[in-house]
Amino acid sequence: MTVDPILVGVLGNRLHSILAEQQNALVNTAFSAVVRESLDLACAVFDSRGEMIGQSVGGTPGHINAMATGMHHFVAAYPPETLEPGDVLLTNDPWLTAGQINDITVATPVFAGGRLVAWFASCCHAPDIGGRLVSAEATEVFEEGLRLPILKFLRAGEVNADLERLIRANVRTPEETIGDLYAQVTGNEVGAASLVRLLAEFGLETLDDIAAEIMDRSERALREAIANLPDGVHHNELVTDGFDDEEVVLRVAVTIAGDEIHVDFAGSSPQSRRGINVVLNYTRAYASFAVKAAISPEVPHNAGSFRPVHVTAPEGSVLNCRPPAPVASRHLIGHFLPSLLIGALPGHAVAPSADALWMTIWRGEGFMLNVFQTGGMGARPAKDGLNTTGFPSGLRSTPTEVIETMAPLVQHERALRVDSGGAGEYRGGLGQRTTMAAREQISWSVNGNVDRVRQAASGVDGGKAGAVGRFGLVDGPDLPSKSRVALGPGDEVDVVLPGGGGNGDPHRRAPEDVFDDVVAGYVSAEAARAVYGVVIRYTGAPDALVRLPGDYEFDAAGTAQLRARD
Repeated sequence: MTVDPILVGVLGNRLHSILAEQQNALVNTAFSAVVRESLDLACAVFDSRGEMIGQSVGGTPGHINAMATGMHHFVAAYPPETLEPGDVLLTNDPWLTAGQINDITVATPVFAGGRLVAWFASCCHAPDIGGRLVSAEATEVFEEGLRLPILKFLRAGEVNADLERLIRANVRTPEETIGDLYAQVTGNEVGAASLVRLLAEFGLETLDDIAAEIMDRSERALREAIANLPDGVHHNELVTDGFDDEEVVLRVAVTIAGDEIHVDFAGSSPQSRRGINVVLNYTRAYASFAVKAAISPEVPHNAGSFRPVHVTAPEGSVLNCRPPAPVASRHLIGHFLPSLLIGALPGHAVAPSADALWMTIWRGEGFMLNVFQTGGMGARPAKDGLNTTGFPSGLRSTPTEVIETMAPLVQHERALRVDSGGAGEYRGGLGQRTTMAAREQISWSVNGNVDRVRQAASGVDGGKAGAVGRFGLVDGPDLPSKSRVALGPGDEVDVVLPGGGGNGDPHRRAPEDVFDDVVAGYVSAEAARAVYGVVIRYTGAPDALVRLPGDYEFDAAGTAQLRARD
C-alpha cells in the first residue's frame, strides 16, 4: 500500500521520542552502576516480525546491532499465537544475542486491538551472572555463569517466580541483577504504552507499513552512499594482545560492489581456548556499525541499514566461534573491529583507537564492583582524536564518586596521560592514568579485562602510535590481564589506559596547536621539541614566574625551557 510520506516522517520522529522515554525509564530505575552510570545498554523498537525500526540514542553497537538480528530468535521461539498482553521474554544466550552471558536481552510484545503490533526490547550488562567473574580464564562457556534460553520472565503480567528464584540463587549480586531486569521490563512497558497511544492518535491498526517505509529509506540512503565509493577489494590487518602470550591477528577483506559491501574476516586467528572469542552475531554488530559510521553516519539506524552490508567469518575462527567456546571477554576482540574495518575503507583513514573498553572487576568481603574506563580515540582525517572516549563502544567511564560510594575503594589519582596520544598532524586522543587502593585493611582481588598493554594503537599516514597501557602494582610488577589476581591490604593498582594513534606527519601540525597542547597539559615541552619540532621558550621579564595549566611552569630565567613541577 502507499504510505503518506509526511506521516512516515512524523511517526519516525515520535518513535525516537518514545525510545528516549524507554531508555530514560530504564536508566532511572536501574540498580547497577553499569547501567546507571556507564550506560552499558541498548533500547529498540521492532515491528511485528522482529525487524528493528529504530534505537535509542545511548545504545552501544554491540548490544543494539546484536539485538537487531537476535530479535528474530525471539519471534521464532514465540509466535504471536503463543503470546498475550503482559508477557515478557528474556535470554542471555551468547549465540542468539550480544555474545556474552552477562548481557541479558528482555523483549516485550506490544498488543493493540487484540493483535501483536510491535516489540520493545533492551539489552543490558548484568552486574553478575554467576560462574567466574568476567575474565578470559574459562575454557568453556559453561564455566562463565548461568545461561538462559529464551524464556518467559513475565506471563500475562505475573513474574515467573521460579525463574527469578533460579537467577537469584546463581548470582553474587541478586538485588542489583534482578533490579536491573525489572528496570528493563519497566522501560519496555513505558515504550509500549506510548506506542499504543500513538497508534490510537493516528487511527492506525498496525505499525508495519510505516516501519517498512522507514527501513526502506535507510536502506536506499546507505546504498547510495556505498555506490559513491570506488568498486574494489581492500584489505587490513590488526594485532591485539590476545591472552597470555598468544597474540590474536584480525584480518579483513572489504569488497565494494555497486551499492553493496561484503566484509570477510577470513585469515583471522582461530578461536581461542580462553574467553576472548566472538560469536558471529557480535562480529556482524560491530562490522555493520563501522560501515555506517564511516560512510553515512546520518542515516537513521534500523534493519534497513543492515541490508547492504554482508558479513562473514570462518566458522571456528576467533570471530565466529563454535559453542561451547568461552566468550565472557569477547569485547576485548570485538571492539577492535571498527578500527580494523574503517582502516580498510578507501578515503576513511581514522587512526586506530584504544579500542577495547577496559573493565576491571574489584571484589572483597561484602562488595563486588564493575568499573568501566576508556582510553583515547584515534585521530580523524581532519580532527584530533577524543580523549578518554569509549570508541567504538560509546560507554562512559565509571565516576570516581560512584566507585568510592559503592565499595571500600579509593582512587588516589585520575588524570589525563601527557604524551599518550599518538603524535601527528592530528593528534590521537589521550588515555588516562588512575590508581586504585582499598580504604580498609582487607583482602581483595581484581579482574583486569584490558588490552593494548603490549600492542599500541598505530598511527596512519605518517602519524605516530599512541602509548600502550599499563595494568600493575604501583612501584611494582605488571599484573596478568584478563585473569583474577589476589591483592593484599596495602596494594595500590595502576590502571593506565592507552592512547589513540596519530594521523599525518607530526611536522605538519600547526605550531600554535602544539603550543595549545602544551598549555593544556596534553603534550610535554620535551615532546613538542623532539617529536613536533616546536621549541617553546619564555620571552618575557627575566624575573617573572609564569605558570601554565598542566604539569609545567617556566622558571625565572628569561629564555629557560619549560620544566616539570615535580
